[in-house]
Amino acid sequence: MMVCVILSIPSPGISEFSLGPLTIHIYALCLMAGMVLAWWLGRKRWVARGGIAETFESMAIVAIPAGIVGARIYHVATHWEDYFAEGRDPISALYIWEGGIAIFGAVIGGALGAAYVAWRRGARLTAFADTLAPGLIFAQAVGRLGNWFNQELFGGPDDGPLGLEIDPSHRPPDYRDVETFQPTFLYELTWNALGGFLLLWLDRRFTLGWGKLFSLYMVVYGTGRFWIEGIRTDFSYMVGPLRSNQVTATLFIIVGLILFTFLHITRQGREPWVERAGVGGPEYAGEAGATAAVASDGDGSDGGGSDGGGSDSGSGGGGGD
Repeated sequence: MMVCVILSIPSPGISEFSLGPLTIHIYALCLMAGMVLAWWLGRKRWVARGGIAETFESMAIVAIPAGIVGARIYHVATHWEDYFAEGRDPISALYIWEGGIAIFGAVIGGALGAAYVAWRRGARLTAFADTLAPGLIFAQAVGRLGNWFNQELFGGPDDGPLGLEIDPSHRPPDYRDVETFQPTFLYELTWNALGGFLLLWLDRRFTLGWGKLFSLYMVVYGTGRFWIEGIRTDFSYMVGPLRSNQVTATLFIIVGLILFTFLHITRQGREPWVERAGVGGPEYAGEAGATAAVASDGDGSDGGGSDGGGSDSGSGGGGGD
């Protein structure tokens, strides 16, 4: 029986373009756009909490490459046969430009990098995590557009009104005759965008601090990822009935819930200061210093609550997890 698809989502006919001798991958542009958004929103929120813009930038500059390294390590660990099986070239595990990074590894690696700088600069890692959380999930939403351009990481067959058109060259071997699939990129983009606005609202409504907002980020992102991961058709190692990323998503949810519960019981309100040299910190230079720091930032402070507006990720030509 032939089903007529009245409405469907077309896939872009381009995933890269040339600029002189360079090949520009649109996926990489999506990732960069997400990073810029997370940077801008996180920096604005950090300054609004009394922090110094330069400190946030120092943590972000280290957290980004550390996150990329962590993302690559996670991808290789969960796809080790692609690099270390018989006949494979183990050195290719270092070829990050060929694609293959994962958001779970990025979060872990980025957190370690930020923790080091926070320790060196006398800043609170919990405050950095809370100020970054909404921007991070917004960045993951933007990054999923890259999967659309790459025609990858989609779900099973879907002849409904939101079916995603996939070119024959990108279809799984078992679905060569299927034209439309579930648009998991759109599901996760929507989930993450709504999650970002939810985090901003919760932060404004309840004045969350001490890492509580980041804990909720872990729960929100982990829940959406667990659901959407189960729809995807790309290869994954299985742990019982679960895909490997569903296991990691479950750990994210559990750790986030435990951390939030513990912090809710033991910590009230927000940190009295976010860094030693920032507003209210033991090395605070006074109102004049704070005014200079905020003026140099150019964004100002929005008062008590956060008022910002609203990654697996791939690299280069390939996609991520």
